[in-house]
Amino acid sequence: MPTVTIDERQVTVDPGTSILEAAKKLGIFIPHYCYHPRLTIVDACRMCLVEVKGAPKLVTSCSNAVADNMVVFTDTPKVEEARQSVLEFLLINHPLDCPICDKSGECLLQNYYFCHSRKPSRFKENKVKKHKVVDLGPKIVLDSERCIVCTRCVRFCKEVAGEEILGIFNRADHSEIGVFPGKKLENNYQGNLADVCPVGALTARDFRFKCRSWFLCQIDTICPGCSNGCNAVVHFTLRNFNGLKGQRVFRLTPRENNDVNKVWLCDVGRWGYAFVDSIDRLTMPAMRKGEDFVKTDWNTALKETANRLKTLVERYGANAIGVIPSPHLTNEDLYALKCLFGCLLKIANIDFKVPGFDKGEDDKILLKADRHPNTKGAELLGLSGTGLSVEAMMDKVKAGEIKALYLAGSDPVKYMGEKAEEALSRAELVIFQGTNFNASCKLAHIVLPGATFVEKEGTFTNYQGRVQKVNKALEPLGEAMADWEIFTRLGQMLGVFPSYRSAEEVFMDIAREVAPFAGITYKKIGSQGIKLTLPEGPVLSEAKE
Repeated sequence: MPTVTIDERQVTVDPGTSILEAAKKLGIFIPHYCYHPRLTIVDACRMCLVEVKGAPKLVTSCSNAVADNMVVFTDTPKVEEARQSVLEFLLINHPLDCPICDKSGECLLQNYYFCHSRKPSRFKENKVKKHKVVDLGPKIVLDSERCIVCTRCVRFCKEVAGEEILGIFNRADHSEIGVFPGKKLENNYQGNLADVCPVGALTARDFRFKCRSWFLCQIDTICPGCSNGCNAVVHFTLRNFNGLKGQRVFRLTPRENNDVNKVWLCDVGRWGYAFVDSIDRLTMPAMRKGEDFVKTDWNTALKETANRLKTLVERYGANAIGVIPSPHLTNEDLYALKCLFGCLLKIANIDFKVPGFDKGEDDKILLKADRHPNTKGAELLGLSGTGLSVEAMMDKVKAGEIKALYLAGSDPVKYMGEKAEEALSRAELVIFQGTNFNASCKLAHIVLPGATFVEKEGTFTNYQGRVQKVNKALEPLGEAMADWEIFTRLGQMLGVFPSYRSAEEVFMDIAREVAPFAGITYKKIGSQGIKLTLPEGPVLSEAKE
């Protein structure tokens, strides 16, 4: 393996490693535009030029591999002069609209100018005027005048999204990015174009002119859009800007994880956060009074829930209650649910597999047909196959044998239509616990507001069996509460129940009681997750009728 000296520091790397990547291993950053570690190399921007001892001229660090005993300098006067020249060239026709550009604060052209140039322009001619606010598709807007023709977007569409749809048109300083005639930008990965664009040429329509990047806080999370469990970063603010009343979450961007999503995020997950601050969020406990819901406090709602569940169990037995949790809940939420209903109340009819819940469209890249982030976790925790299936529960409700249904984040009406609607209408008691008002919630007698994935701590287990952590970014909206906490408080009203004080305490019990999770801690999960050793064969038997 070659050993290279960069700025008087040595590093040994794999054969074929570029100078730029070798420098990264030493913590030396070489500025660049066209280079992206997940795309082919075109060495077009010339921003990454470095000096190599013995070479007749500066070389591009992105496209030149290291050689044994190579000596590289990244910060000599000659290199700095080259960077200044490249920046001056790029800024000849670039508009000076940083104050109104959405990329301001994150723009590499802006950042590099302050780091390597800060010199006034010598260009006295009129700038070339290019197209502005070009509609590339329903999600992305192009401002051609800001484009530096790095071609990252062109390569992304061809190499990652699998569509050769963008190209470079015209020549020299009139070159522009555009969609090929007769084609449309329609793939499920358009949002990544705004990520890979190093300047403000490609911006996401959803985020455009809504909030400045420096007003946003960031925290690592897991995308809840499907069972792939893509690693993401949630960008949020604790204040309101531009009259966007109530909006706290502004965007989701991808976070690198080679074992899950590399550095990409599909559009379904990227823009699937709207429900967090939606107008239909449930923010207060409520109980039905006639045709309406009346808001109440947590103590009253939980006491009513506990008393009615206890009465039904005493009168008809545990089999008179069915529980339908959602695989959108975290492992901690689901474990607390199982402790409450399965262990404390001895209810066997618990099933999360609502017919059709995993019948979405798989795009063969990241997005899975199962649109729930924790289906595997629900399976490993034994929340299906031990009692009646969801479909059988609905039949038993209509037959009068099941008196109550507890919907924990689940919306059976969405998937089962009239069959579920009729069953919920006939049930003596329907308790809905969830984040947003929906068709099933409409038929409930008691409503308990739950926290969303950005408002609580916990873990999801993706389809591969990888346990990954979601972190709390915001306080729950209104009086909503993390689901594990709701189950804990309800359990304490019904009998002897663990007094969990945090999601981590719940997970510690999971690691003790559920074999595949043995020995795992939040610390071991870290930022990249940890793969479980799963049992061979099916995890659970089919649900009994």
